[in-house]
Amino acid sequence: MKKFFALIMFVALAFAFIGCDVTTEETDWNIVMLTDVGTITDKSFNQGTWEGVKAFADTNDIDAIYFRPNAGTQADYEEAIDLVIANGANVVVCPGFLFETAIHAKQSQYPNVYFILIDGTPHDANYTDFTQTSNTLCILFQEEQSGFLAGYAAVADGYDNLGFMGGMELPAVIRFGIGYVAGAYYAAEILDKTITFNASRYTYLGDFNNDVAHTTQAASWYSGDEGVDIIFAAAGGAGNAVMVAAETANKKVIGVDVDQAAQSTTVISSAMKLLAVAVGQALTDLIIDDDFAGGTVLNKGAAQDAVGLPLGESFKFTTFTEAQYATLLAQVKAGTIVVPTSEAELTTFIATYCGNPSIADLIAKAETEAAD
Repeated sequence: MKKFFALIMFVALAFAFIGCDVTTEETDWNIVMLTDVGTITDKSFNQGTWEGVKAFADTNDIDAIYFRPNAGTQADYEEAIDLVIANGANVVVCPGFLFETAIHAKQSQYPNVYFILIDGTPHDANYTDFTQTSNTLCILFQEEQSGFLAGYAAVADGYDNLGFMGGMELPAVIRFGIGYVAGAYYAAEILDKTITFNASRYTYLGDFNNDVAHTTQAASWYSGDEGVDIIFAAAGGAGNAVMVAAETANKKVIGVDVDQAAQSTTVISSAMKLLAVAVGQALTDLIIDDDFAGGTVLNKGAAQDAVGLPLGESFKFTTFTEAQYATLLAQVKAGTIVVPTSEAELTTFIATYCGNPSIADLIAKAETEAAD
């Protein structure tokens, strides 16, 4: 068994310690989560992932800490992996695609260490080698399902002029947007509503930064009698810039990744990836059930309780109810509604389901199947 060294070892190596409850007792399992360039309280990927790690560790009396590398380059991430493993970590959890190249470089070097990569897959810097070893598990999410639920809920609640702002044109962000469009048009069809979703109100901002330029752009979308009512901001920190514009315009925002209701009164819902659930499932498979799916990529969605909208106080729709949401979610879970993941699939989806006179019968049948 390995002994988990104390904080002083990391400080001496110029690391910023941000974790808690480190002990020097011997244990079979030592879990370290490395943060990306964000903080552990980022109300997004780092925080959501850590909450899952911490909950699992507390429940099972296992050592778990988190560390933030000094910077966000591949070299920094590789150094972080080296250091935590040298000091006893045998499970390394990395949230986000920024770790893809570092894990690609280190997974073979440390065959006895388990890597859990959230929202990414290993590859080299040139995207020519995509080797994934048997000690690495990758977890992706079906963001299109989460986006679909958000788009449907918004239209069902009476919002009829919609917009979408993605951070960068990355696969996960694209899937969020495609699902959102599909959900909006699907709801409009089956609920007999008219919506406006202009092509000029669907864009990628080019970054995930809380930039005043993004606030200005969002403000222009919200302005005037013909302005959008609600923007789905799948844009990381740039979502905060959209929230500022919404507060001024008295309009609404749909957040992303985690429940962002606490960040602004304008956030009526969030298209979530249930990061804590997903990482908890992976750690349970590895440590409790001895059933680690290393060498594979898990694509988790509603069926695995890995995506969805927040409930309770964060469910701020006024006419769309939690019961109606549960029915819709059950249809997505069962595969009765198959949400598109690409522009081509979106085109087919809208042509098939939107404007089809038999759509009411289809939904009635789906609700019956979900109830059974």
